[in-house]
Amino acid sequence: MDLEKINLELQEKTPHEIIRWALSLGKRVFATTSFGRNAAVMLKLITDVDPDTPIVWVDSGYNVRDTYLVAEQLMQMLPINMRIYTPIMTAERRNALLGGVPGIDDPELHKEFTQQVKLEPFQRAIDEINPDIWLTGIRQNETEHRKSLNVVSKDNRGLLKVAPIFQWDEDDVQAYMDEHQLPSCKRYFDPTKVHENRECGMHTSA
Repeated sequence: MDLEKINLELQEKTPHEIIRWALSLGKRVFATTSFGRNAAVMLKLITDVDPDTPIVWVDSGYNVRDTYLVAEQLMQMLPINMRIYTPIMTAERRNALLGGVPGIDDPELHKEFTQQVKLEPFQRAIDEINPDIWLTGIRQNETEHRKSLNVVSKDNRGLLKVAPIFQWDEDDVQAYMDEHQLPSCKRYFDPTKVHENRECGMHTSA
């Protein structure tokens, strides 16, 4: 697959057209969501094109209340083929036995925490769904790692990663949210990332 040529061809396409292109390949496709701020954009785009596409939510158990409320609202509002994966150990049990959420100032403990609550459930989802293509809402200007990617790229797992809104900026995202009156978390926090410009590992792990 000539990714350079494909990215040139998709450069001027709309997100809906990019999603249709991914589905036209005849491969197993899945998507992910965090139900974070503006996650509704990708959920609306995907369900507009193909509501049967499996959408994986790794619920770490450490989301804030607003995230769960918005997630429930979106699952009722849109025809989402939702697949929810959770850690083997509940947040309450983990807090009691292992002392809660470690900060990023302790890299080894934080890495272990991220593996337990985010990466292991995500790998379980991949093993069960066995996808070839990953529809993702990453955007170029979000992190340093994402600046090195493109609309279509290959990740370390061999998955073809397709990012329909890769070239959108904050104004594009907000305009779409406003146009379709989509709910958004007023407060969102991911303890596996801590800061918005950090990666949690889903997009960088093998």
